[in-house]
Amino acid sequence: MKPIWPIHLRGTGGYVPDQVVPNQHFIDYLDTNEEWIVSRTGIRERHRAAPHQATSDLALIASQRALADAGMTGDEIEVVVCATATPDHPFPSTASILQAGIGATNAAAFDVGAACAGFIHAAAVAVGMLSAGMYRHALVVGAETLTRYADPQDRSIAILLGDGAGAAILSRADRDDLNGSSGVLYCSLGCDGTRAKDIWLPAGGSRLPASRNTVDERLHFMRMRGREVYKFAVVKMQELIDQALMATGLTAADLKLLIPHQSNLRIIESVREKMGLPKEKVTVNIDRFGNTSAASIIMGLDEARRSGVLKKGDHVLMIAIGAGLAWGTMVIRL
Repeated sequence: MKPIWPIHLRGTGGYVPDQVVPNQHFIDYLDTNEEWIVSRTGIRERHRAAPHQATSDLALIASQRALADAGMTGDEIEVVVCATATPDHPFPSTASILQAGIGATNAAAFDVGAACAGFIHAAAVAVGMLSAGMYRHALVVGAETLTRYADPQDRSIAILLGDGAGAAILSRADRDDLNGSSGVLYCSLGCDGTRAKDIWLPAGGSRLPASRNTVDERLHFMRMRGREVYKFAVVKMQELIDQALMATGLTAADLKLLIPHQSNLRIIESVREKMGLPKEKVTVNIDRFGNTSAASIIMGLDEARRSGVLKKGDHVLMIAIGAGLAWGTMVIRL
């Protein structure tokens, strides 16, 4: 199948902060233990941003690494799309801060908010803009400092979240390369807004501006209906994968790698087993990084490329479900 969108992945980069937070950190003060955390989530450690680091700082390092990987400079980037649920500020966009950081003079820059599904949404927007001829080169980023939104007293949330960033350089194919084999084969986005409060941050927006009451009631921390999200994700991910394979004419065996959002190892394993995929064909980094939301998929893609797991011509399926509840699926051929 020829690519529907002749968009090339030119380079990738990833970054996690230096501070490692092992499970023991939570065991020391919460009613939990190593076996409970690992068996329920698959997480053994996660990384936490330093006090002076904001989301844009993580994104900048990942973006610089992606540019170096692509052999490009910041001034060649024409549009910056940043997926994040944890922006530096309500405004301006984190993408605008990142644009200045990489020296992408006058490039368009904006954020996309789809939480854990954010990177695929951001990539889809960039693919559309590049394919329409608006731009030639795009920087697409997924970056989060989710640990800032974790209630340290809430065992069900605190153990899950980690900080990190990933970046990708996407470029429109040259005119003489339009029949090339690499590109985006499939992309699908969706949302079920009736489940918007399954994962949410109650206060800090226009509905509940910051006040003494919102702080006292701990409404500036993330909340999640974990059991409902788990049941939804297990079923929905398999449905979305089946649709992607049918649309592209690929089989599970044709995939070199499945890169799912890293929300819960049990969800990932359930999908892997139903697809009949060996473990080496499914990206798992949740054990080392926790749930890094919009960053998890692009961090996984970057690791796979740099380790040599992925090579030119390989098929990759990326899939995520996040707050909204929003979802996204993308199939690419490298």
